[in-house]
Amino acid sequence: MDNINIREKYGLFTEQWSPRIIGELNGQYVKLAKVQDEFVWHSHDNEDEMFLVFKGTLFMHFRDKMVEVKEGEMIIVPKGVEHNPRTNGEEVWIMLIEPKATLHTGNVDHERTVKDLQWV
Repeated sequence: MDNINIREKYGLFTEQWSPRIIGELNGQYVKLAKVQDEFVWHSHDNEDEMFLVFKGTLFMHFRDKMVEVKEGEMIIVPKGVEHNPRTNGEEVWIMLIEPKATLHTGNVDHERTVKDLQWV
């Protein structure tokens, strides 16, 4: 039961769109990710997905609208809702809290899909 320095953890990796685990609670992982530019359209059939923006601005695109999520804000995407997170070219730092089995590309098998998550 030690404290976790989130900024320090972000300093331990450089890869984008490749979430890293920093904690586990109640069958869920707390993950950090660095993201830039466009990801992939996807949805999650069984899980809601929470994005907390730690640094920068995330643009969450939905089929019918776009939501700007600024530093210190969060958005929860309900299960089954197709979405595509993007940035405006800057690197954005996000935190995700989601069930351990959740793949970040949801129901889409993509070259960016990370199946073997790493701890930092």
